[in-house]
Amino acid sequence: MDRLEFLKTTLLGGFGISGLGDIGFGTDMKAGQVNTGDFSISDVKTYVHRKACFVKIETKEGISGWGEGDHDNVKIIAEIIQQLAKPILLHQDPFQSEYLWHEILYQNEDLGLGGALTGALAGIDNALWDLKGKITGLPVYKLLGGSNIEKVKVYGSFGVGTDKQRISSDAAAKIALDFVEKGYDTVKLRMQIRVLHRNPDPEVTLAYAKAVRKAIGDEVTLFVDFNNGYTSGAAIPLILKLYELYNVQLVEEPVHYRDYDGLKKCVDASPIKIAAGEHDFNRWNFRDLIINGQADVLNLDVIKSGGISELKKIAALAQTFDKEIMCHNARPTLASAATLQFIASTFNPARIQEYGGRRPELELDSYFENELKFENGFLYVPQIPGLGLVPIEQKMKEILYKG
Repeated sequence: MDRLEFLKTTLLGGFGISGLGDIGFGTDMKAGQVNTGDFSISDVKTYVHRKACFVKIETKEGISGWGEGDHDNVKIIAEIIQQLAKPILLHQDPFQSEYLWHEILYQNEDLGLGGALTGALAGIDNALWDLKGKITGLPVYKLLGGSNIEKVKVYGSFGVGTDKQRISSDAAAKIALDFVEKGYDTVKLRMQIRVLHRNPDPEVTLAYAKAVRKAIGDEVTLFVDFNNGYTSGAAIPLILKLYELYNVQLVEEPVHYRDYDGLKKCVDASPIKIAAGEHDFNRWNFRDLIINGQADVLNLDVIKSGGISELKKIAALAQTFDKEIMCHNARPTLASAATLQFIASTFNPARIQEYGGRRPELELDSYFENELKFENGFLYVPQIPGLGLVPIEQKMKEILYKG
């Protein structure tokens, strides 16, 4: 008995379902159009938007999976997928995703084990999980071993811009208040200082934190992301002031993301939690972050760190060191859907996760038939097969990458 017949007679039959056509698989699967036989990858397509890179993995049986890769340098990500990964993926069994992930990584390891390569791998891996969910008729979190999580509390995350292009502190306060009025009880102020403008003079963070705290009141939790903006010597007194003056409860990436010694100094001196990890793109980076940087909260990114498969390994590593997991994610697209599926399969997530809201400025909503359910500060884990968002195929064709 081949795999499809097995699934039809056991997994689906156990729920009284007579055929695959009775399950909603989005636009990729229609009743009577699926042939039996082992699944085989027949094509890999990339779709490049100015703010996103989507991946579609097709099978000869007519079922497809969709994923999202890194949104930085999207054409480079697309080229890696097409030139380096696609030849490895073609004609392979999508259920051998662990093998395929490592085959792509180690055949191209001279590019580095992080950055663009893992950003491309993320799109592939997430698409493979979406595909496997559609084939089995299950949401991905159940395939991963669900953790009894129905909905995920999220905080509103927004940036103030960089250097001379920053919005005013009053504008930042208005954005924060808008999140609160929509039901969020926690907001994160991202200073977006970055390494190029480290230790800004005059110092800017306190003024923004003051304005935001005044707008949202004392009951709402406030986080501040330094975005690698300081050396430890400058970050530590600033962390203390943010806590004492404005009751900030978490500071993220206070120093350069590879300055693990400086990070540890901040952790040791801080009365509040220190988070880091959005620039750590694989399990080896996170091993060093945990052991040397000793961050309190690990910030994982499902479209930068190799996809769901790699995040599961990092989550296991985090558990052994009793570290909380928070996901870096401000994109209401397949990135959010994959993040929710990962969190819902994980035993040790932090009580709250990042979310940037609808974000119409990205102009990505029109590429999907449905949207994620948000209510009273929570995102609900999608329950349809796969990751949970259904792309509009005709719309996606407009951004098909042809190299």
